[in-house]
Amino acid sequence: MPSGPENFPRVSFIMPTLNAEAILENCLASIARQNYPREKMEIILADAHSTDRTRDIAKKFGAIVLDDDGKNMEEGKRLALRHATGEFIVFVDADNEITHDDYIPLAIAALQKNPQALGVESYYLPSPKMSSFCAYITHLLHISDPMAWLMSANPKMISRDGDIERWTLPENTFSYPLGANGFVFRRADLESVKADEQFQDTHVALYLMKNGKREWLRISGRGVHHYYIQTLWKFIQKRRRATVHFLRVQEEAKTNWMREKPPVPIWLAAIYCVTFIGPIFHTLRGMVRDKDLRWLWHLPACLGSVLGNAWGVLTYKRRGKDKKLIAELQVKQTLVGRDSVEPKSK
Repeated sequence: MPSGPENFPRVSFIMPTLNAEAILENCLASIARQNYPREKMEIILADAHSTDRTRDIAKKFGAIVLDDDGKNMEEGKRLALRHATGEFIVFVDADNEITHDDYIPLAIAALQKNPQALGVESYYLPSPKMSSFCAYITHLLHISDPMAWLMSANPKMISRDGDIERWTLPENTFSYPLGANGFVFRRADLESVKADEQFQDTHVALYLMKNGKREWLRISGRGVHHYYIQTLWKFIQKRRRATVHFLRVQEEAKTNWMREKPPVPIWLAAIYCVTFIGPIFHTLRGMVRDKDLRWLWHLPACLGSVLGNAWGVLTYKRRGKDKKLIAELQVKQTLVGRDSVEPKSK
Protein backbone atom coordinates (compact mmCIF):
# COMPACT_ATOMS: atom_id res chain seq x y z
CA MET A 1 0.00 0.00 0.00
CA PRO A 2 1.23 3.59 -0.66
CA SER A 3 2.63 5.45 2.36
CA GLY A 4 0.84 8.79 2.02
CA PRO A 5 -2.84 8.95 3.09
CA GLU A 6 -3.69 10.82 -0.09
CA ASN A 7 -2.60 7.77 -2.11
CA PHE A 8 -4.85 5.28 -0.31
CA PRO A 9 -8.03 4.32 -2.17
CA ARG A 10 -11.29 5.36 -0.54
CA VAL A 11 -13.21 2.60 1.23
CA SER A 12 -16.96 2.52 1.95
CA PHE A 13 -18.40 0.31 4.70
CA ILE A 14 -22.05 -0.53 4.02
CA MET A 15 -24.38 -1.83 6.72
CA PRO A 16 -28.14 -2.35 7.12
CA THR A 17 -29.45 -1.81 10.66
CA LEU A 18 -32.61 -2.14 12.71
CA ASN A 19 -32.56 -1.74 16.51
CA ALA A 20 -28.96 -2.95 16.73
CA GLU A 21 -27.78 -1.02 19.79
CA ALA A 22 -26.64 -4.17 21.66
CA ILE A 23 -24.07 -5.08 19.00
CA LEU A 24 -23.51 -2.04 16.78
CA GLU A 25 -20.88 -0.28 18.87
CA ASN A 26 -18.75 -3.42 18.91
CA CYS A 27 -18.86 -3.50 15.11
CA LEU A 28 -18.16 0.18 14.52
CA ALA A 29 -15.28 0.19 17.00
CA SER A 30 -13.60 -2.59 15.01
CA ILE A 31 -13.88 -0.47 11.86
CA ALA A 32 -12.43 2.54 13.68
CA ARG A 33 -9.44 0.42 14.77
CA GLN A 34 -8.39 -0.38 11.21
CA ASN A 35 -4.86 0.69 10.28
CA TYR A 36 -6.19 2.84 7.48
CA PRO A 37 -6.48 6.63 7.12
CA ARG A 38 -9.76 7.71 8.72
CA GLU A 39 -10.30 10.33 6.05
CA LYS A 40 -10.27 7.56 3.45
CA MET A 41 -13.04 5.55 5.14
CA GLU A 42 -16.77 6.19 5.20
CA ILE A 43 -19.45 4.22 7.04
CA ILE A 44 -22.95 4.24 5.59
CA LEU A 45 -25.87 2.80 7.53
CA ALA A 46 -29.18 2.07 5.87
CA ASP A 47 -31.35 2.17 8.97
CA ALA A 48 -34.90 0.82 8.88
CA HIS A 49 -36.18 3.42 11.37
CA SER A 50 -34.65 2.04 14.57
CA THR A 51 -36.38 3.02 17.80
CA ASP A 52 -33.41 2.33 20.10
CA ARG A 53 -29.98 4.01 20.29
CA THR A 54 -28.76 2.66 16.93
CA ARG A 55 -28.62 6.05 15.23
CA ASP A 56 -26.96 7.78 18.19
CA ILE A 57 -24.24 5.12 18.29
CA ALA A 58 -23.71 5.43 14.53
CA LYS A 59 -23.31 9.19 14.72
CA LYS A 60 -20.77 8.82 17.54
CA PHE A 61 -18.55 6.97 15.07
CA GLY A 62 -19.12 9.51 12.30
CA ALA A 63 -21.35 7.25 10.20
CA ILE A 64 -23.75 8.49 7.55
CA VAL A 65 -27.28 7.32 8.41
CA LEU A 66 -29.85 6.88 5.64
CA ASP A 67 -33.57 6.22 6.09
CA ASP A 68 -34.32 2.75 4.76
CA ASP A 69 -37.96 2.46 3.74
CA GLY A 70 -37.51 -0.84 1.87
CA LYS A 71 -39.15 -4.20 2.51
CA ASN A 72 -35.93 -6.05 3.39
CA MET A 73 -32.23 -5.71 4.20
CA GLU A 74 -31.20 -6.10 0.56
CA GLU A 75 -33.01 -2.91 -0.40
CA GLY A 76 -31.17 -1.17 2.41
CA LYS A 77 -27.82 -2.35 1.08
CA ARG A 78 -28.71 -1.12 -2.41
CA LEU A 79 -29.66 2.25 -0.94
CA ALA A 80 -26.35 2.56 0.91
CA LEU A 81 -24.41 1.38 -2.14
CA ARG A 82 -25.94 4.12 -4.28
CA HIS A 83 -24.58 6.70 -1.81
CA ALA A 84 -21.12 5.13 -1.44
CA THR A 85 -18.11 7.01 -2.82
CA GLY A 86 -15.40 4.40 -2.20
CA GLU A 87 -13.30 2.65 -4.80
CA PHE A 88 -13.64 -0.43 -2.57
CA ILE A 89 -16.84 -1.54 -0.84
CA VAL A 90 -16.93 -3.53 2.40
CA PHE A 91 -20.24 -5.15 3.33
CA VAL A 92 -20.65 -5.65 7.05
CA ASP A 93 -23.58 -6.42 9.31
CA ALA A 94 -24.08 -5.00 12.78
CA ASP A 95 -23.33 -8.46 14.24
CA ASN A 96 -19.82 -8.44 12.74
CA GLU A 97 -16.56 -7.45 14.39
CA ILE A 98 -13.46 -7.18 12.22
CA THR A 99 -10.90 -9.45 13.86
CA HIS A 100 -7.61 -7.70 13.02
CA ASP A 101 -6.62 -4.07 12.61
CA ASP A 102 -4.82 -4.84 9.34
CA TYR A 103 -7.67 -6.72 7.64
CA ILE A 104 -8.83 -3.87 5.40
CA PRO A 105 -5.36 -2.76 4.19
CA LEU A 106 -4.40 -6.39 3.54
CA ALA A 107 -7.65 -7.09 1.68
CA ILE A 108 -7.33 -4.05 -0.54
CA ALA A 109 -3.66 -4.74 -1.30
CA ALA A 110 -4.60 -8.33 -2.17
CA LEU A 111 -7.30 -7.20 -4.60
CA GLN A 112 -4.93 -4.72 -6.21
CA LYS A 113 -2.42 -7.53 -6.74
CA ASN A 114 -5.01 -10.04 -7.99
CA PRO A 115 -7.28 -8.41 -10.60
CA GLN A 116 -8.71 -11.83 -11.53
CA ALA A 117 -10.35 -12.20 -8.08
CA LEU A 118 -13.94 -11.08 -7.53
CA GLY A 119 -13.37 -10.05 -3.91
CA VAL A 120 -12.10 -11.00 -0.46
CA GLU A 121 -14.12 -13.37 1.72
CA SER A 122 -13.81 -13.25 5.51
CA TYR A 123 -12.93 -16.13 7.72
CA TYR A 124 -15.43 -16.37 10.58
CA LEU A 125 -13.33 -16.70 13.71
CA PRO A 126 -14.39 -17.55 17.29
CA SER A 127 -14.40 -14.91 20.01
CA PRO A 128 -14.73 -14.79 23.83
CA LYS A 129 -17.83 -12.66 23.23
CA MET A 130 -19.70 -15.57 21.66
CA SER A 131 -21.24 -18.70 23.14
CA SER A 132 -20.08 -22.19 22.19
CA PHE A 133 -23.18 -22.52 19.99
CA CYS A 134 -22.39 -19.28 18.17
CA ALA A 135 -18.79 -20.42 17.62
CA TYR A 136 -20.03 -23.71 16.19
CA ILE A 137 -22.60 -22.19 13.83
CA THR A 138 -20.28 -19.48 12.48
CA HIS A 139 -16.68 -20.65 12.89
CA LEU A 140 -17.01 -24.41 12.43
CA LEU A 141 -19.76 -24.40 9.80
CA HIS A 142 -18.76 -21.00 8.33
CA ILE A 143 -22.24 -20.98 6.78
CA SER A 144 -24.72 -20.31 9.57
CA ASP A 145 -27.17 -23.11 8.82
CA PRO A 146 -26.57 -26.88 8.64
CA MET A 147 -28.89 -27.33 5.65
CA ALA A 148 -27.06 -24.63 3.67
CA TRP A 149 -23.73 -26.13 4.81
CA LEU A 150 -24.70 -29.51 3.39
CA MET A 151 -25.83 -27.98 0.08
CA SER A 152 -22.63 -25.97 -0.40
CA ALA A 153 -19.85 -27.16 -2.67
CA ASN A 154 -16.46 -27.38 -0.94
CA PRO A 155 -14.25 -24.56 -2.26
CA LYS A 156 -10.68 -25.38 -3.28
CA MET A 157 -7.56 -23.39 -2.45
CA ILE A 158 -5.62 -22.66 -5.65
CA SER A 159 -2.49 -21.22 -4.09
CA ARG A 160 -1.15 -19.21 -1.19
CA ASP A 161 1.24 -16.26 -1.25
CA GLY A 162 2.10 -15.27 2.31
CA ASP A 163 -1.22 -14.44 3.98
CA ILE A 164 -3.10 -14.22 0.69
CA GLU A 165 -5.09 -17.32 -0.26
CA ARG A 166 -6.70 -17.85 -3.68
CA TRP A 167 -9.90 -19.92 -3.73
CA THR A 168 -12.29 -21.25 -6.34
CA LEU A 169 -15.17 -23.71 -6.75
CA PRO A 170 -15.08 -27.11 -8.45
CA GLU A 171 -16.02 -27.04 -12.12
CA ASN A 172 -19.71 -27.15 -13.10
CA THR A 173 -21.10 -25.71 -9.86
CA PHE A 174 -21.76 -22.29 -8.39
CA SER A 175 -23.38 -23.64 -5.25
CA TYR A 176 -21.52 -21.71 -2.59
CA PRO A 177 -23.12 -18.72 -0.81
CA LEU A 178 -20.44 -16.04 -0.72
CA GLY A 179 -22.11 -13.71 1.74
CA ALA A 180 -21.66 -10.13 2.90
CA ASN A 181 -20.08 -10.48 6.35
CA GLY A 182 -16.85 -8.54 5.94
CA PHE A 183 -16.71 -9.20 2.19
CA VAL A 184 -14.59 -6.69 0.24
CA PHE A 185 -15.43 -5.86 -3.39
CA ARG A 186 -14.10 -3.46 -5.98
CA ARG A 187 -16.75 -0.89 -6.77
CA ALA A 188 -16.08 -1.38 -10.50
CA ASP A 189 -16.96 -5.08 -10.21
CA LEU A 190 -20.19 -4.29 -8.39
CA GLU A 191 -21.12 -1.80 -11.07
CA SER A 192 -20.45 -4.40 -13.77
CA VAL A 193 -23.32 -6.53 -12.40
CA LYS A 194 -25.55 -3.55 -11.47
CA ALA A 195 -25.36 -4.34 -7.76
CA ASP A 196 -26.96 -1.03 -6.79
CA GLU A 197 -30.11 -2.24 -8.56
CA GLN A 198 -30.14 -5.96 -7.79
CA PHE A 199 -27.89 -6.55 -4.79
CA GLN A 200 -28.53 -9.61 -2.68
CA ASP A 201 -25.91 -11.17 -0.43
CA THR A 202 -25.16 -14.28 -2.47
CA HIS A 203 -26.23 -13.03 -5.89
CA VAL A 204 -23.43 -10.56 -6.60
CA ALA A 205 -20.63 -13.08 -6.25
CA LEU A 206 -22.70 -15.57 -8.28
CA TYR A 207 -23.14 -13.04 -11.09
CA LEU A 208 -19.43 -12.27 -11.08
CA MET A 209 -18.51 -15.96 -11.16
CA LYS A 210 -20.85 -16.53 -14.08
CA ASN A 211 -19.19 -13.60 -15.83
CA GLY A 212 -15.85 -15.38 -15.60
CA LYS A 213 -14.43 -14.37 -12.21
CA ARG A 214 -14.53 -17.79 -10.53
CA GLU A 215 -11.81 -16.93 -8.02
CA TRP A 216 -11.89 -15.08 -4.73
CA LEU A 217 -9.38 -14.37 -1.96
CA ARG A 218 -9.10 -14.93 1.75
CA ILE A 219 -6.61 -13.42 4.22
CA SER A 220 -5.17 -16.21 6.35
CA GLY A 221 -6.50 -16.13 9.91
CA ARG A 222 -8.40 -12.87 9.42
CA GLY A 223 -11.96 -11.83 8.83
CA VAL A 224 -14.82 -11.19 11.22
CA HIS A 225 -16.31 -12.49 14.42
CA HIS A 226 -19.88 -13.16 13.37
CA TYR A 227 -22.20 -12.88 16.38
CA TYR A 228 -25.02 -14.53 14.45
CA ILE A 229 -26.91 -15.81 17.46
CA GLN A 230 -25.99 -17.10 20.91
CA THR A 231 -28.55 -19.84 21.68
CA LEU A 232 -30.26 -22.72 19.91
CA TRP A 233 -33.77 -21.34 20.48
CA LYS A 234 -32.83 -17.95 19.04
CA PHE A 235 -31.19 -19.79 16.13
CA ILE A 236 -34.54 -21.46 15.35
CA GLN A 237 -36.24 -18.06 15.49
CA LYS A 238 -33.58 -16.53 13.27
CA ARG A 239 -33.92 -19.33 10.72
CA ARG A 240 -37.64 -18.57 10.63
CA ARG A 241 -36.91 -14.91 9.85
CA ALA A 242 -34.19 -15.77 7.34
CA THR A 243 -36.56 -18.10 5.47
CA VAL A 244 -39.27 -15.44 5.28
CA HIS A 245 -36.66 -12.97 4.02
CA PHE A 246 -35.34 -15.47 1.45
CA LEU A 247 -38.81 -16.23 0.09
CA ARG A 248 -39.63 -12.54 -0.14
CA VAL A 249 -36.43 -11.85 -2.07
CA GLN A 250 -37.26 -14.74 -4.41
CA GLU A 251 -40.43 -12.92 -5.42
CA GLU A 252 -38.25 -10.36 -7.22
CA ALA A 253 -34.96 -12.12 -7.93
CA LYS A 254 -35.18 -15.61 -9.39
CA THR A 255 -31.46 -16.24 -8.84
CA ASN A 256 -30.83 -18.87 -6.17
CA TRP A 257 -27.43 -20.38 -5.37
CA MET A 258 -29.14 -23.55 -4.11
CA ARG A 259 -30.21 -24.32 -7.68
CA GLU A 260 -26.66 -24.07 -9.04
CA LYS A 261 -25.88 -27.81 -8.94
CA PRO A 262 -25.50 -28.29 -5.17
CA PRO A 263 -23.87 -31.54 -3.99
CA VAL A 264 -27.09 -32.36 -2.10
CA PRO A 265 -30.63 -31.21 -3.07
CA ILE A 266 -32.69 -29.37 -0.49
CA TRP A 267 -35.07 -32.27 0.17
CA LEU A 268 -32.17 -34.60 0.91
CA ALA A 269 -30.54 -31.98 3.17
CA ALA A 270 -33.78 -31.86 5.18
CA ILE A 271 -33.88 -35.67 5.46
CA TYR A 272 -30.23 -35.69 6.55
CA CYS A 273 -31.02 -33.24 9.35
CA VAL A 274 -33.88 -35.26 10.86
CA THR A 275 -32.56 -38.81 10.54
CA PHE A 276 -29.69 -38.39 13.06
CA ILE A 277 -27.26 -40.75 11.26
CA GLY A 278 -25.62 -38.09 9.07
CA PRO A 279 -25.41 -35.43 11.79
CA ILE A 280 -23.92 -37.94 14.25
CA PHE A 281 -21.32 -38.97 11.67
CA HIS A 282 -20.29 -35.36 11.02
CA THR A 283 -20.26 -34.62 14.75
CA LEU A 284 -17.80 -37.44 15.40
CA ARG A 285 -15.73 -36.61 12.32
CA GLY A 286 -15.57 -32.95 13.27
CA MET A 287 -14.51 -33.65 16.85
CA VAL A 288 -11.76 -36.02 15.69
CA ARG A 289 -10.53 -33.75 12.90
CA ASP A 290 -10.73 -30.40 14.71
CA LYS A 291 -10.41 -31.64 18.31
CA ASP A 292 -13.30 -29.32 19.07
CA LEU A 293 -16.21 -30.39 21.30
CA ARG A 294 -18.38 -27.61 19.90
CA TRP A 295 -19.27 -30.05 17.12
CA LEU A 296 -21.67 -31.56 19.68
CA TRP A 297 -24.03 -28.74 18.70
CA HIS A 298 -24.33 -30.16 15.18
CA LEU A 299 -27.17 -32.61 15.81
CA PRO A 300 -29.46 -30.19 17.71
CA ALA A 301 -28.65 -27.44 15.19
CA CYS A 302 -29.66 -29.73 12.30
CA LEU A 303 -33.02 -30.34 13.93
CA GLY A 304 -33.33 -26.63 14.69
CA SER A 305 -32.57 -25.77 11.09
CA VAL A 306 -35.42 -27.90 9.75
CA LEU A 307 -37.80 -26.58 12.40
CA GLY A 308 -36.87 -22.94 11.85
CA ASN A 309 -36.97 -23.17 8.06
CA ALA A 310 -40.34 -24.98 8.08
CA TRP A 311 -41.69 -22.40 10.54
CA GLY A 312 -40.50 -19.68 8.18
CA VAL A 313 -42.31 -21.25 5.20
CA LEU A 314 -45.55 -21.46 7.18
CA THR A 315 -45.15 -17.88 8.40
CA TYR A 316 -44.53 -16.65 4.86
CA LYS A 317 -47.63 -18.45 3.55
CA ARG A 318 -49.78 -16.87 6.25
CA ARG A 319 -48.29 -13.37 6.45
CA GLY A 320 -45.93 -12.99 3.52
CA LYS A 321 -47.54 -9.75 2.29
CA ASP A 322 -47.20 -8.01 5.66
CA LYS A 323 -44.59 -5.26 5.15
CA LYS A 324 -43.81 -5.15 8.89
CA LEU A 325 -43.23 -8.89 9.18
CA ILE A 326 -39.42 -8.90 8.84
CA ALA A 327 -39.11 -6.26 11.56
CA GLU A 328 -41.50 -8.14 13.84
CA LEU A 329 -39.51 -11.35 13.44
CA GLN A 330 -36.19 -9.74 14.33
CA VAL A 331 -34.29 -11.69 16.96
CA LYS A 332 -32.31 -9.69 19.50
CA GLN A 333 -28.59 -10.34 19.18
CA THR A 334 -26.20 -9.93 22.08
CA LEU A 335 -22.57 -10.36 23.04
CA VAL A 336 -21.27 -12.62 25.81
CA GLY A 337 -19.27 -10.72 28.45
CA ARG A 338 -19.76 -7.47 26.59
CA ASP A 339 -17.21 -4.77 27.35
CA SER A 340 -17.89 -1.13 26.63
CA VAL A 341 -16.03 0.29 23.62
CA GLU A 342 -15.37 3.84 22.60
CA PRO A 343 -14.70 5.28 19.15
CA LYS A 344 -11.12 5.96 18.22
CA SER A 345 -10.34 9.66 18.13
CA LYS A 346 -9.88 11.21 14.73
